[in-house]
Amino acid sequence: MQTLCAGSLRLEPQLAAHAREMFSVLSDPAIYEFENEPPPSEKYLFERFTKLESRRSGDGTEQWLNWVIRLPSNELAGYVQATVTASSRAYVAYELASRFWRQGIGRAAVTLMLDELRSAYGVNDFYAVLKTRNFRSEGLLIALGFSRVTDPAQFEIEFEADEIVMHRHALP
Repeated sequence: MQTLCAGSLRLEPQLAAHAREMFSVLSDPAIYEFENEPPPSEKYLFERFTKLESRRSGDGTEQWLNWVIRLPSNELAGYVQATVTASSRAYVAYELASRFWRQGIGRAAVTLMLDELRSAYGVNDFYAVLKTRNFRSEGLLIALGFSRVTDPAQFEIEFEADEIVMHRHALP
């Protein structure tokens, strides 16, 4: 796993050392409008990031790839992440502090990650699961070429009744 760059935007492999700075980013209540909640403490986040540094699921069947988004100002804006399966599928997610929304940062970061997943990890299909009401994320995914899956039950994805699954096939 390597640092990825596009212009002055950098995706750095997420490390436990990022926990302090990311705790501030992830404490923004606006990003939990549709689901989840902020991390309970910096210590919790440090322990979680330490576990994720293995880059593998406990059974070794999935790769856990997590990058923090570093801006030209040197501050962190959020993260992008992917779970890559043995069947060359990636389940992607991202989170940015609200002060960085609608500036093209999310689009640039997710695009950079998708390109890396295709070229370095051989991913052929990308999926995202999100709350039906999360119009911002759905808009970003549509702009990146994702579309709603009409029958998500056919995929190996766990989702709830108020969620949608979006898919994008890798471009050649």
